[in-house]
Amino acid sequence: MASASTTPASRANGRIRLPSEAHSEASTLLRRLALAIGLAALVALVAYLGRAGYRDSGGGQIGLLDAVYYATVSITTTGYGDIVPISDEARLATVLVVTPVRVLFLILVVGTTLELLAERTRYSLRVRKWRGSMSEHVIVCGFGTKGQSAVEALLAKGTAKESIVVIDERDAALAAAEEAGLAAVSGNATVAGALEAAQIEKASAVIVAPDRDDTAVLITLTARELAPHASVVAAARETANVHLLKQSGADSVITSSSAAGRLLGLATDTPRLVEVLEDLLSVGAGLDLVEHEVGPDGAPDHAAGDLLVAIVRDDDVLRFDDPKVRELQEGDRMLCLRSNRKDAG
Repeated sequence: MASASTTPASRANGRIRLPSEAHSEASTLLRRLALAIGLAALVALVAYLGRAGYRDSGGGQIGLLDAVYYATVSITTTGYGDIVPISDEARLATVLVVTPVRVLFLILVVGTTLELLAERTRYSLRVRKWRGSMSEHVIVCGFGTKGQSAVEALLAKGTAKESIVVIDERDAALAAAEEAGLAAVSGNATVAGALEAAQIEKASAVIVAPDRDDTAVLITLTARELAPHASVVAAARETANVHLLKQSGADSVITSSSAAGRLLGLATDTPRLVEVLEDLLSVGAGLDLVEHEVGPDGAPDHAAGDLLVAIVRDDDVLRFDDPKVRELQEGDRMLCLRSNRKDAG
């Protein structure tokens, strides 16, 4: 197989991006810089309009460049004294405009520095708290179409957003994850560092959903090594690569191209059947496939009314027509069809 392709990487590789995170440091600096430039421009405009009341060290009148120079040295408190107000009007402008702007500029500089330091501290505290709270969560490697659909299914099943972590290199995907209220790790999921940043050692499941099969194999290998007890499910584009993913440690592999092809084949003769299958894949609406575990007292009460399709016993899947299904055993996992109609049952 070819090596994994390189995607546009985020500058903050390995950085944890939590939902509702404050504006980035870069955007904060740009806003503050624009305000500082605006203050300097205001002072330069005042000095230039009242240029008749100013003189430089040579006794000459000041021009536009001199006004800009005067503004920068004045509001930064450098004050070389080579350009000074000599008229009453110019001195009054200095008192009423230049001095307040100078004070505001200093507040802006000091405030920006303190805010950036405080933001870094808040970020560190949020990340530390997040790491401490993560347990039995699901890691989604790749937030493209497959990854986003997987997250939608998880949320429909009742998984909390706080229990889902996305890993992706693309800034657009990371922004989409944040917008969806999910924690995201910027990085390459084939590298152990990105998975460790997502607390894989405490994860209950890893969903491998990159755009390429070779990348999926590398992610699966790394995930299985770091989390031997987690459930690893992977998506493959080609059927020929399914065995590679299973050998790499995937518990389950979904083949997207062949599954789509089978649905296309079925749709030519039985389009309504495809509608039912798509309905089953849409969690929380229409028909759903649900699982119940059989306890010592038999099937749970909330399984009543569900239609038994198969059971899982000792890692074997027994269909509903298997004679062994007639007698349920403790530990069996019942796979059932459930209707989400309010008047069902």
